[in-house]
Amino acid sequence: TSWLDHKGVYEDYRKAIVGLYADNIRGCKQEDVLKASQIVVPFFKDRTYIFANQLIEKLKKSNYNIIAISGSPQEIVEEYNKYLKFDAVFGAVYEIDKNGIYTGEALFEPPKDKGQVARQYIAENNLTLAGSYGVGDTESDAKVLEMVENPIAFNPNYNLKKIAAEKNWRIVVEKKDVIYEINS
Repeated sequence: TSWLDHKGVYEDYRKAIVGLYADNIRGCKQEDVLKASQIVVPFFKDRTYIFANQLIEKLKKSNYNIIAISGSPQEIVEEYNKYLKFDAVFGAVYEIDKNGIYTGEALFEPPKDKGQVARQYIAENNLTLAGSYGVGDTESDAKVLEMVENPIAFNPNYNLKKIAAEKNWRIVVEKKDVIYEINS
């Protein structure tokens, strides 16, 4: 898409990828998708960011409840969580028929309202937002970042950077092995 050539906006790219996934998952067996996840995720599991790793470790040591809300398929998100060990993860859920075959219909799409997903999780688990952190990289994360006490726009796309600057949120960019904070 044009976003890969530094034209257009990331959200259009993300929507195109989600559409391609939905189109191409149709007719696939769930067991094959799960097997593919088990092969692909271990290959990429260590390709993480220093800043994110340090923040996660700090929050785990302080007994924070850590969740991830992603537009990626639930099968991939759950496989990653075998390594991340978050308290809960939420990804896109696609319909599976009685024969274990994907229909291509999205049943649950977290990016449409990540804030609602977070609010529901908080309510169901009797949690509080006191001292809370949120990290996001696109405008689909803005509703969660608005809720927390410590919002961080991490490697934000243009739209989230603009929102973060307007709201005076912390903006952190990591490039190679250097972490930058941008004053908005």
